[in-house]
Amino acid sequence: MKTSGNTILITGGGSGIGRALAEAFHRLGNDVIIAGRNEQTLTEVTAANPGMRSAVLDVSDPQSLQSFAAHAPHDYPSLNVVLNNAGIMRPEDLRSEPFDLSTAEATVATNLLGPIRLTTALLPLLQRQAHASVITVSSGLAFVPLALTPTYCATKAAIHSYSQSLRHQLKDTAVEVIEIIPPYVQTTLMGEQQANDPQAMPLDEFIAEVMQILEAERNVKEVCVKRVYPLRFAAEGGQEQYEAFFQQFNNQMHK
Repeated sequence: MKTSGNTILITGGGSGIGRALAEAFHRLGNDVIIAGRNEQTLTEVTAANPGMRSAVLDVSDPQSLQSFAAHAPHDYPSLNVVLNNAGIMRPEDLRSEPFDLSTAEATVATNLLGPIRLTTALLPLLQRQAHASVITVSSGLAFVPLALTPTYCATKAAIHSYSQSLRHQLKDTAVEVIEIIPPYVQTTLMGEQQANDPQAMPLDEFIAEVMQILEAERNVKEVCVKRVYPLRFAAEGGQEQYEAFFQQFNNQMHK
């Protein structure tokens, strides 16, 4: 991927991995537009990064996406990179009676339908550019699910599959598809305690390794930092070894 001279839209750009990636790309001289639901948060981020732009966008709302996409060719005619980062992660007790589907439905709408809808809506604009990229953010949990957050893990597995299919369908175009696969990172995705959890990878270290991979590896398809290898490649040793790893991983995370 060309890491400078782009016009990049980053959803969920107000915090966590999204903000850190936005700032990293901004420092490299890209025109970065961060998108999110909270206008005040977006304003604070752009104020701290002069030249960065923002757009209020709720990826879980089809009307918000349609409105953004309709104005994008006029507002951002040079847009050539869409980074689908916005996501939510919430625990679910599948044994509860009655089971409340609201968390599952919100997770699917944000984590899966949001990227699909936004990518679909902006693909005509991307294909008009000399070179373009669709970047998705899945998770190591797409490959070994955390049973505490079943719908989150399912959506990330779906994003991995969607990314593969999209890449194949666009193979003869100027649009490349890159999947970033984070490990457990120090953000507030699951609350403030995650940001200081020593088991999680420090955010600045994660971003530095991601950017190094993007800059160094030509035609990269999956961006895997070394901390995510045990999850990403857990199935490589066969079913029995995978099942043992799944049990060990979930027991450890439960504690």
